[in-house]
Amino acid sequence: MSAQLRSLLPGRSDYADLRHTWRIDALAGLTVGVVALPLALAFGVSSGVGAEAGIVTAIVAGVVAAIFGGSNVQVSGPTGAMVVVLAPVVAAHGTGALATVTLMAGVIVVAAGVLRLGSIVGAIPWPVIEGFTVGIAVIIFLQQVPAALGLPATSHQTNAALAAIDAVRRSSLTSAWPTLLIVAVVASIMLGVRRFGPKIPGSMIAIVVVTAGVAITGAAVPVIGELPKGLPIPSFPAITPHALAALAAPALTIAALAGIESLLSARVASLHSDTGRYDGDRELVGQGLASIASGLFGGMPATGAIARTAVNVRSGARTRLAAIMHALTLLVIVTVAGVLVANVPLAALAGILMVTAATMVPRRSVMTVIRTSRQNALVFAVTAGVTVAVDLIYAVIIGVLVAAVFALRTLARSAGVHREELPGPPAPWDESIALFRIDGALFFGAAERVLDRVAATEGVSVVILRMSQVQLMDSTGAQVLAELVAGLERRGVTVIVKGIQPQHLELATRVGVLAALRDERHLFDALEPAVEHARSHVRRSSPSRS
Repeated sequence: MSAQLRSLLPGRSDYADLRHTWRIDALAGLTVGVVALPLALAFGVSSGVGAEAGIVTAIVAGVVAAIFGGSNVQVSGPTGAMVVVLAPVVAAHGTGALATVTLMAGVIVVAAGVLRLGSIVGAIPWPVIEGFTVGIAVIIFLQQVPAALGLPATSHQTNAALAAIDAVRRSSLTSAWPTLLIVAVVASIMLGVRRFGPKIPGSMIAIVVVTAGVAITGAAVPVIGELPKGLPIPSFPAITPHALAALAAPALTIAALAGIESLLSARVASLHSDTGRYDGDRELVGQGLASIASGLFGGMPATGAIARTAVNVRSGARTRLAAIMHALTLLVIVTVAGVLVANVPLAALAGILMVTAATMVPRRSVMTVIRTSRQNALVFAVTAGVTVAVDLIYAVIIGVLVAAVFALRTLARSAGVHREELPGPPAPWDESIALFRIDGALFFGAAERVLDRVAATEGVSVVILRMSQVQLMDSTGAQVLAELVAGLERRGVTVIVKGIQPQHLELATRVGVLAALRDERHLFDALEPAVEHARSHVRRSSPSRS
């Protein structure tokens, strides 16, 4: 087995500190499991595939991702972002497509890890990530409006905003007040616990309180319903060519989201814990295998869960045992207390997700993005808007493109050309020599604008191009430079190039910059010899002035 492939697989080093940390890891996993239960139920219901799928995903994917993933403290399972992508797929293709699309997405994510694409998250600009997060939060909140009003989802589920508007139109306060009251109680408990006891699982307390209240009062509100006692038997779905073709685009979208969210979560975890760096490529392989395993058991696609990972880190987790323990905790709860979980009101899960959506928006980071520059604010707003109105992946693509346009414009503005005085004491006929310093980036967005000023120079017989301050030169910049040199030489103006950097020299040679020079000796490393050669050239070509 090659070393590269071996680096993507588990090893003994993953549990090197387990002898000293197993107690705190087990306690951290227990804490995360209690926090994860209501979220897993809520995400399963909200995605349209049922609470069982959410629990199965948290258990199966939680174990597999912990063992094979690239982070020591990452906790994986169903997430709000995945619900946003999965709900339209389920609405369009039915719950029967869940296993197939989950397996397809898992295979794609594994392939991305094998192809070493784990560093891709570093290419996503900060304003895009923040806009993406805000857009997801808005969609998650809107998706809960029907359940909060006691109504089932509609055919508009492919668009959360339309579904929310339609639910408001169909509802009435007379019929909706019991579920609205449940949402209000859940939100009050969660926010109160968050303020006065941040380490206490407020969502779990809220579920117990409202479930007990509904049982005592006999309120007729929709509930989760019966759950299986334990995990279902794994099975491979019947995959047809038609299903592969129909689900190819959704699977690619789900895979892209799973990879991006998992890598972001792992990166955040590594910044807030001292348990070592994460391996992005191995993380993709682990998350892909987790989705494959989840699909075989009837679960959803899995990703790294930022909220649960944060709880894991704050609880002191040191090794992968904590994430494994979180999954085992969920399995025990479902097996022992499945009957009680079946009586949880759907409105309670909606309340939990509404609070989760409201608190997942990083207000300080958002304000920082908006205040840094108008360009960052626009990229943030465009990404958030496209996320809500169109699609998550389109939002990331468009956000990156808008950010790239602004970056190229800034880079182009950094490029410039300046005419300078010749160094040293003045010499006769210096007015026949033009010294230009070229700064910044000589690339397709700026090369022609920058070099046009040199081309417009009149009344000189020698032009010195001082290139030592050029930090970037692409093929377009090199081509424009070659055309400039050739054009000046055709006009009888001798061109001397000084200080072209080694990393640019090969490109300039291939494009023809050096071939366009009158003499190969007109390439200099230092300014003084270049100026002296220019002055001697002027003296030789102007004997009548001597």
